[in-house]
Amino acid sequence: MSTKTLATAVDASTARLAGEAHPVFLDLGKKSAKAVKKLRKGKGRLLDDVRETLQDLQASGRVAANAQPVIVIVRAKPKKKKRSLGGFF
Repeated sequence: MSTKTLATAVDASTARLAGEAHPVFLDLGKKSAKAVKKLRKGKGRLLDDVRETLQDLQASGRVAANAQPVIVIVRAKPKKKKRSLGGFF
């Protein structure tokens, strides 16, 4: 869980409004394009990481159990360029 960070941007004026649901931002960092594609489809290890993090936050009481907006931030690593050997082989 060290690659996941949680950033909540709630100031004092919005914290007073208990009736409103505050968004939760989950930053997963840079991941492979394949993993990001699976996350978009609702599958894969990244989705499991998101679910696990939300369960931990609900258990600790930092996030309400009701429906609350969750924004997942993840960046796809660019594909590595294949090096040409210059035609020597």
